[in-house]
Amino acid sequence: MSPEAAPLGSVRSAAQLNEQIRELWHSAGGQLSTTQRHEYQLLVTQWAAAVHLERTAASGHDETAPAPRGSEGRQGLAA
Repeated sequence: MSPEAAPLGSVRSAAQLNEQIRELWHSAGGQLSTTQRHEYQLLVTQWAAAVHLERTAASGHDETAPAPRGSEGRQGLAA
């Protein structure tokens, strides 16, 4: 399945994406065509995003949430 074929809103794990990357390289025999290179770049981008989301979820930290008032903001201004 190509990265473009994934349904919108579907989330694949980093492990699933890594497996797709491995399959792509294996099926290409180590030499990617232009089309395969484009697919590889999309998969790697999606893999990196999945790794980031999985690490964020595992840490219990929501990086999209604003920093608590008085913590980092004031220290940064005073420095």
